[in-house]
Amino acid sequence: MADPSTYRPATGTIPTEPGVYKFRDPHGRVVYVGKAKSLRSRLNSYFADVYSLHPRTYQMVHTAASVEWTVVGTEVEALQLEYNWIKEFDPQFNVRYRDDKTYPMLAVTLNEEFPRLYVYRGPRRKGVRYFGPYSHAWAIRETLDLLLRVFPARTCSAGVFKRHSQIGRPCLLGYIDKCSAPCVGKVTADEHRVIVEDFCDFLAGKTEVLIKHLETDMLEASEELDFERAARLRDDVAALRKAVEKQAVVLGDGTDADLVAFASDELEAAVQIFHVRGGRVRGQRGWVVEKAGTETLDAAEDSSSETAEMVGQFLTQFYGGEVDQAATSPDGGTPVPREVLVPELPEDADELQKWLSALRGSHVSLRVPQRGDKKALAETVARNADEALHQHKLKRSGDLTARSAALQGLQDALELDSAPLRIECVDISHVQGTDVVASLVVFEDGLPRKSDYRHYAIKEAAGDGRSDDVASIAEVTRRRFLRHRADAAGMAGEAAEEAPGAAAPAGAPGVAPDGRPADADGGDLAPDAGVDPTTGRPRRFAYPPNLFVVDGGAPQAAAAQAVLDELGVTDVAVVGLAKRLEEVWVPGDEDPVILPRSSDALFLLQRVRDEAHRFAITFHRSKRGKRMTASALDEIPGLGPTRKNALVKHFGSVAKLRDATVDEITAVPGIGRATAETIAAALAPVEAS
Repeated sequence: MADPSTYRPATGTIPTEPGVYKFRDPHGRVVYVGKAKSLRSRLNSYFADVYSLHPRTYQMVHTAASVEWTVVGTEVEALQLEYNWIKEFDPQFNVRYRDDKTYPMLAVTLNEEFPRLYVYRGPRRKGVRYFGPYSHAWAIRETLDLLLRVFPARTCSAGVFKRHSQIGRPCLLGYIDKCSAPCVGKVTADEHRVIVEDFCDFLAGKTEVLIKHLETDMLEASEELDFERAARLRDDVAALRKAVEKQAVVLGDGTDADLVAFASDELEAAVQIFHVRGGRVRGQRGWVVEKAGTETLDAAEDSSSETAEMVGQFLTQFYGGEVDQAATSPDGGTPVPREVLVPELPEDADELQKWLSALRGSHVSLRVPQRGDKKALAETVARNADEALHQHKLKRSGDLTARSAALQGLQDALELDSAPLRIECVDISHVQGTDVVASLVVFEDGLPRKSDYRHYAIKEAAGDGRSDDVASIAEVTRRRFLRHRADAAGMAGEAAEEAPGAAAPAGAPGVAPDGRPADADGGDLAPDAGVDPTTGRPRRFAYPPNLFVVDGGAPQAAAAQAVLDELGVTDVAVVGLAKRLEEVWVPGDEDPVILPRSSDALFLLQRVRDEAHRFAITFHRSKRGKRMTASALDEIPGLGPTRKNALVKHFGSVAKLRDATVDEITAVPGIGRATAETIAAALAPVEAS
């Protein structure tokens, strides 16, 4: 990796004007493009203290070998130049919001003599008007079939149109009045174009005008006693109203807006965008992108949240690309709506709003919805983003091929003798050294085995009360593999415990001091852990793991390995997974193993680590809640759950409450002076006689 100090430009040589900068690797390839209000301030932030940078920023500056910049006149120009350079160079460390699939659209070939309506996927072409994109092609075909009754435009291909022109007979749609049959001259080219233009107006939102026009024609036909035509027009109006009902009104004021939402984890982000036109949802798009190594890397903007950074990056790329594609649209329309509603505003929101306004040709409002229908719809979009990411994870973890590739990838990367069919992971959870707990989760064949989950209560450090994660990892590893060694050798006294009439003593292996089932090493079983129906005791671990993962870096991995060496366990591989750069540390190696950020192997390790973290947090919260409940406050008369919770929330702990004065206790809502005096007296230290 390159040393950033070797290519750091002299401070005085960097201009203070706004501009765009490029980082290049040793081969001259652009690896990152960014913009700044002040180039000097931004670029200096990359080199001031590289160890305090965000992990992905740290990786970027060590991948690059040089940096260059271009000064521009305004921040809006910087925004445009950044977009152009990202599109031109496709940098490694800039996220590219590309669809993972091609969305279907409804295309109208206005560049033909007899325009055609059809479902289309792919890039936009000159002379063709597009409606959408839509989530499903079947939805387009269903709506199109409904509207052809009212707008009988041509839907056949050029070959079919030519063949029926030659034979002089229309196709089936022509016979059932779902096509005006221009192939055989039933309508002229001008008449057919009027039908197509009415169809386009209807999809563009001019629904009420067309419906009122048909209703007027229907009344005129009935007054002229042309009941057959009136009945047909009545059915046409019903068909149009049914088509309109499929696009429910979500914003009653006829708003034109795009609503954007994100859901992300450490490696991937799901993006959802709803296109609302005329108050109706006209389209929906969503995709999942890899964040790893490709996220916005504005190191100087610690105050800007990750979501705000993703919003700025997404809007620039999405609308820039959409406008490029729409440049050939014959109707002169623009994909940029009047409003863009986002979950958080980026730092350069004003400049971004000016840029979007320039793309549209009129004012565009960029804001966060605060109340009402727009906020409710934004929450719906956010739920869709969460669900999309969740489904993506489930699909990936449930794919047998992906799981097999992940296990094989771990075997190859870690140089294991066999694929790690059983993986166990340990995570420590505490709050400033108090209520220290640990979790152990088990994955078999790439899937969680919850019946083998364990949690452990860790002895807290004396003195300053701070927890030593390395010592905690060592303690859990020792307790877990002492049980493994006992299982392998056979537990002493097991036969006596299982003899008829013999009761397992409290504190014996498999029974906690309070008489409930527990692991022999002191770790509590998960709520759904398996119990042997014949003995009533918890089932043992079936076999040791192939891979033992600890949440942490080199020190944690070394501590776990030292315990295994001490116990003589030689058939278990140990690694540490560090959150900073998702590095995999093997005990004894100076450098970590770097798995590809998009690899199934890293995804599996991350799932295991996150599951251990979730399980530890759940146990920690339950333990802390029990401690708060079973506190000295329970002995004080007149204190119910509401008052006790208010006291703990106000002071933070019983210890701080014990040091508080009566006046300070009275300041808690719901606590009167008499009650405060009772609390102070009950918590006062007892003086030795």
